[in-house]
Amino acid sequence: MKRKPLLLLLLVVLSQGLHAQQQPHYTQYILNPFIINPAVAGIENYWDVKASHRHQWTGLNGAPVTTYLTVHGPLRKSDYPVASVTGLTPPGDNPRGRAYWQEYTTPPAHAGVGMTILNDKTGPLNRFSISATYAHHIPLSTRLSVSGGISVGMQSVSVDAAKLQFQQPGDPVVASSALLNKWRPEVNAGLLLYGPDFYLGAAAQNIVPQEVAYDNGKVVGDSLYRGKLVPHLFFSGGYRLWLSEDFTMLPSVMVRLVTAAPVSYDVNAKFMYRDRMWVGTSYRVKDGFAAMVGVNISSTINIGYAYDYTTSSLNAVSKGTHEILIGFLIGNRYGDLCPRNNF
Repeated sequence: MKRKPLLLLLLVVLSQGLHAQQQPHYTQYILNPFIINPAVAGIENYWDVKASHRHQWTGLNGAPVTTYLTVHGPLRKSDYPVASVTGLTPPGDNPRGRAYWQEYTTPPAHAGVGMTILNDKTGPLNRFSISATYAHHIPLSTRLSVSGGISVGMQSVSVDAAKLQFQQPGDPVVASSALLNKWRPEVNAGLLLYGPDFYLGAAAQNIVPQEVAYDNGKVVGDSLYRGKLVPHLFFSGGYRLWLSEDFTMLPSVMVRLVTAAPVSYDVNAKFMYRDRMWVGTSYRVKDGFAAMVGVNISSTINIGYAYDYTTSSLNAVSKGTHEILIGFLIGNRYGDLCPRNNF
């Protein structure tokens, strides 16, 4: 069949769930856990805006490029009526030293909302999504909270047929090398248990599996030629350790489960000085290492950068992965230099 070469190629591209995760990889999800877990929405007393650009495996033609914008915050600012000592920067003792965290109390029950706009491009394949989020935070005790969140939106999965090469030109499925595009719903959900020194999270993306095919039913009865968007599960946790009054360490782990793909693990460590600046490292089992650095420039803006070095066979052609993230704290009326729930 003339259309068979194209459909086989689309199978390789679209059915990544058979071999790897379809959702983008992020290194700095530690700085923006909302990109993974919608239960984070509204966790702070201001609007948290994050923009990120990631160029994976630079030097490899058609390598993934991911750009996103996230916004989330409390539904009502009155849910946080008390100023935080972290908005003060007196000389001398660290305002967020051990004493501050010993007096930590959970905020009252409140709702959070958010939005995510994401574009992920790999070769001829492009995925664009936009979703809205609602989360609710409930105190379980004076030092422990739980939240749940859900995101609902739409995602477009398109293939630029002009960038494909065929054994038989003129394939009727692609007509005149047009842009093949399919819109599908996107539903994500998450849970988060957190306190002053730890967090545990679980999230599911693409909860509702979606079939993606561009043959308009011309190939029937053979799932080999049809791509699918499959669910992704993420489990994460971390615990803050005190190295001194001014230095803390946050070891954490991320586990990914994707249909018909091997389990993936990240082991991370983030070192922070007075909640002002940080360095970190990450190891993705059987894949590579990453280094991170960042600074809270002011109570309005922060920035982070990560570099990934792959240890897989892609290392022969890849020059590494670069990821930059810029954050803005909108409506930060108490002048916090850093998120209170800093994980």
